[in-house]
Amino acid sequence: MKSYRTEQIRNITLLSHGGAGKTSLSEAMLFDSGAINRLGKVEEGNTTSDYDPDEAKRQISINMSLLPCEWKDSKINVIDTPGYADFVGEVKAAIRVADGAVIVICAASGVEVGTAQVWQFTSEPLLPRLIFVNRMDRENADFYSTLEQAQARFGKGCVAAQVPVGEASGFQGVVDLIGMKAYLGPEAKASEVPQALQEKAASLREKLVEAVAETDDNLITKYLEGGELTEAELRQGLATGARSGKIVPVFTGSATQNVGVAALLDAVVSYFPSPKESREAVATNPLKGSEEVLPPAEDGPLTCLVFKTTADPYVGRLSYFRVYSGVFHSDSPVWNSTKGKAERVGQIFVIRGKSQEPIGQLAAGDIGGVAKLAETATGDTLSSKDHPLVLAPIEFPKPVFSVAVSPKTKADLDKLGQTIARLTEEDPTLHVRKDADTNEMVLSGMGESHVEIAAEKMRRKFGVNVTVDTPKVPYKETILSSVKAEYKHKKQTGGHGQYGHVVLEVAPLPRSAGFEFAEKVVGGAVPKNYIPAVEKGLAEGLQEGVLAHYPVVDVKVTLVDGSYHPVDSSEMSFKIASLQAFKKGLQGGRPVLLEPVVNLRVTVPEQFTGDVMGDLNTKRAKVLGMNPEDGTSVIDAQIPLAEALRYATELRSITQGQGVYTMEFSHYEEVPAHVAEKVIAQAQKDREAAEKG
Repeated sequence: MKSYRTEQIRNITLLSHGGAGKTSLSEAMLFDSGAINRLGKVEEGNTTSDYDPDEAKRQISINMSLLPCEWKDSKINVIDTPGYADFVGEVKAAIRVADGAVIVICAASGVEVGTAQVWQFTSEPLLPRLIFVNRMDRENADFYSTLEQAQARFGKGCVAAQVPVGEASGFQGVVDLIGMKAYLGPEAKASEVPQALQEKAASLREKLVEAVAETDDNLITKYLEGGELTEAELRQGLATGARSGKIVPVFTGSATQNVGVAALLDAVVSYFPSPKESREAVATNPLKGSEEVLPPAEDGPLTCLVFKTTADPYVGRLSYFRVYSGVFHSDSPVWNSTKGKAERVGQIFVIRGKSQEPIGQLAAGDIGGVAKLAETATGDTLSSKDHPLVLAPIEFPKPVFSVAVSPKTKADLDKLGQTIARLTEEDPTLHVRKDADTNEMVLSGMGESHVEIAAEKMRRKFGVNVTVDTPKVPYKETILSSVKAEYKHKKQTGGHGQYGHVVLEVAPLPRSAGFEFAEKVVGGAVPKNYIPAVEKGLAEGLQEGVLAHYPVVDVKVTLVDGSYHPVDSSEMSFKIASLQAFKKGLQGGRPVLLEPVVNLRVTVPEQFTGDVMGDLNTKRAKVLGMNPEDGTSVIDAQIPLAEALRYATELRSITQGQGVYTMEFSHYEEVPAHVAEKVIAQAQKDREAAEKG
């Protein structure tokens, strides 16, 4: 593929609810543009976009795919994205580097949950959009109903630029409302508008003309004075309206039948801005501490954002980047200005699906890839050392669903750390941490499917087999009342014996206070040199409580008395004595279980507020407040972590996938007695099973 100038480039992302046909559409775009010579099918697992084995197996997109094609002396960088909510990180990254979005809607299903979500995502950066009503050949396809839904949900700026000729099994082609011509079949054979469609087409054309006229003072004057807008004026006005976001043109067709796709490619070139006409990037100069506006010029300072990283056990790391300013050359030194480290760039590539085509350079606005960068990760900026610039990183959502992963064999354990590092490098919405309390490796993602696929990828891609379980809740134990406890460790075995005697005061502390130790021994009842041994015994005792063997917190222990033997006393004797005295103190101090409580913020459409509140009440949650915001409700609550481990899946079910939430640790509080009984019984059962196993 040749190098293109900035004004010849279009960067677009395909967005939709899952199953609307984005991948099939991207395949048809590649076919029509001559980038591929055979039309692949999702059902057969042979599309250019879904090349990952997990995608072919599940018949859904999991990763974004870069799919450049050439159309009418322009280069279109098509970014196909997953429609399933668990892979929202890929969508966020694609939107960040795109200059326009094609929102794909299934003509049979209409506007769905995911449609509204991606619309919202593209509203924040004011990304120009057009809608493609796909699957007109499907049973129950209804273009006009889908158009009305889009207008009701997204505003009257959604105006038809085409209407279909027929629908379902009778779908034949499309009518271009500007030129008032019909184009039939995959060949887009021009013909007259069918008689039965003329009235409907004329009515929708009038609405299109009205919307276009409102984008320009001269056009609205001409329109109001009864003048007829020319076809050239309409197309120019539609381009102006689409680029400003005032108009969202609605196109239609069938990706699998390859009908209407060529017209969509025309629309992308005509109505979406090139990087030169798009919003300018703003970067920070770390040397000066000031911001710089970056016009997308080829003679500007080199500035590239890495928006995706793939890790392959054989090929190594592949970094996808967009050039915002300057020209990126193969075989050149660059500066990772995010990390302040030099990188050596080898060959740069034009990436299409899994294929890589070498290219000498990429101009401002273009997108490509480079292999084997040592320091660079997703979100980093590449620039020149003498003019370092840092672009704002991509904002990825925080993970909300966690599982515990454990290696199946010793060989798996040896490779687990490196494998997880590569996984999280590929997908910034995956987080991994070692839970110090439960000693588990906890993998967190955006949902159940997300972490399941991550575990499957560990096995398939890196040869690491893991088991996936619900994470343990890191319960703690404490006491509610003060108590005095005494223990004398005395053992005579011939020769030197063992003798250690301590008297402890064990008292509760406020929540989150931790552990305190003090000593008030008088008269040398316990010699100073044995007091560190007493502390060691207490430190050991804190590791396991007396109810369910969970760690002990929020207690103060004071050594008040004791005795020693000049010959038989030792550090070990006092360590054992203090440990046993502490256990007696815990048993006598009204021990209780503590559980972690998290702050939960749930955002749901208003119609689901009652269902969500009712569900929270069954989970021992305390609802702190509810605020309505633009048709949604934001519910703030505190909920025990034990009740929220599967909340991502449950909320999705309750709200038909429309609810989202964030969760963060708040505090520990006492477990109700009836719940504590079950936790203690389960802990005992697990302990017995572990001892047998």
